[in-house]
Amino acid sequence: MSKKKILFYLAQEYYWPSMEPIYQAFKKDKNYDLSIYLDKNSKRYFYIFLISQQKKLERKYRDLGYKITSESKGFDAVFCGAPIKKPERFGEALLCNVDHGPGIKTLRYRHFLKQSNTKYLCFIEGQYRADKFKKYDLDKIEDIVDVGLPKLDRFFNGYFNAGEIFRSLNLDPDRQTVLYAPSYKPTSIFDIGRQIVALGDKYNIIVKLHPYSWSGKYASHAQHRLFEELQKKYSHFLLVRPEKHDIMPFMFIADTMISDGSSVINEFLALGRCGIIYDMDESKLKHGDGQQVLEDSGASWLKDSFIHIQDPEQISDAIEQALNPSIERLKKIKEDKEYIFSYTDGKSAERVKNKVDEVLSQRGE
Repeated sequence: MSKKKILFYLAQEYYWPSMEPIYQAFKKDKNYDLSIYLDKNSKRYFYIFLISQQKKLERKYRDLGYKITSESKGFDAVFCGAPIKKPERFGEALLCNVDHGPGIKTLRYRHFLKQSNTKYLCFIEGQYRADKFKKYDLDKIEDIVDVGLPKLDRFFNGYFNAGEIFRSLNLDPDRQTVLYAPSYKPTSIFDIGRQIVALGDKYNIIVKLHPYSWSGKYASHAQHRLFEELQKKYSHFLLVRPEKHDIMPFMFIADTMISDGSSVINEFLALGRCGIIYDMDESKLKHGDGQQVLEDSGASWLKDSFIHIQDPEQISDAIEQALNPSIERLKKIKEDKEYIFSYTDGKSAERVKNKVDEVLSQRGE
């Protein structure tokens, strides 16, 4: 019997942490042939020129042992981290969407609605996302399966070792660790970035920027340059280099995390720890057609679970509160976690594979 062919389509390299657990689940099954397709992943130079990183990334992943392809036809299933531009290029393949970031922005729903004639098998993380798909009537367009979030499996299956991570980063494991992971748009970088890194004499401070904050394609290079300049003044913080897309190990060791509208704030919630959200002025955060960028107001999101601040002067107190949450706040964290994530058992990727096995088997009948 011929092997079924699965393609992992990386429109952006930073989608890979969301797909890798699924890749590994399929890799164990000899009935599948796996390939990776890397798109342009362009980077902006000199504020003007967009240069494709495709060939460079293909070499990188080929050297890591992955099978790289430029073919788009002949696959039984295609995994994507966001709705695909021109999905018809993949022919009759089963289109499987595992979103790269389960946040509160409207972008995912907008993209699906623009492709109302294309059906995806959408893997979602819990009841919150199911409610939103129903709100937009996407449950009538797509096939939706609640599996938890495969990206988070490594939090719960013993993959990470905190001691090893601290050693690899040359951080003090006896210090409490604060992770700052802002979005690129909207971003709190210029509001609170300086104040956070200044706390490096008290905590392990890790700054993990969004890939777009480095590439210059959708956000100014000023975002990463600010922290590169701050390193000259404040040596006691870690600025994660752009080559390291995977935020998971940094979240795993963080005692608290500060963000704004980034999807990683939800992912941190899955650990059952208290995070901090910087509330921004959302009045101008709209798409070209007038729709809000955020599906839910950042100021009200996880309002009883996480600490919300509106002023840089509140950062120190917020960190202390987050590191010492009340019993009432811990209860709300648990409630919100269970609403957003149906499963945190380290087996979400297995559930994805089982469903794809089932659908492809039915197609072959």
